[in-house]
Amino acid sequence: QVQLVESGGGLVQAGGSLRLSCAASGRTSSSDTMAWFRQAPAKEREFVAAAHWSGATYYSDSVKGRFTISRDNAKNTMYLRMNSLKPEDTAVYYCATGYRGYSTSRSLYDYWGQGTQVTVSS
Repeated sequence: QVQLVESGGGLVQAGGSLRLSCAASGRTSSSDTMAWFRQAPAKEREFVAAAHWSGATYYSDSVKGRFTISRDNAKNTMYLRMNSLKPEDTAVYYCATGYRGYSTSRSLYDYWGQGTQVTVSS
């Protein structure tokens, strides 16, 4: 089993920045992809970004150029730096892992954190 704990969410004005962290523990594997998803009220959970074990990173079109994903395998921690935040970025952000490929499909990831709320005011 893998446990994931997100932190770093909060309230920020439009144009501001936040950095989310996801700490992993348990039977972690540096060979697994780590990803961020988000879910806004009354919407489906959607892919945000992923960091493949090879070093490759992937982003949704809506955050490309504004968000940066990174991971520190020595610390079993993943980060999401979010710049130029917009009100439409408001959501609960979840980290996920447990899949060795790359996918935007949430069904392929085995482990999820509880989420951290990000609220962007206009």
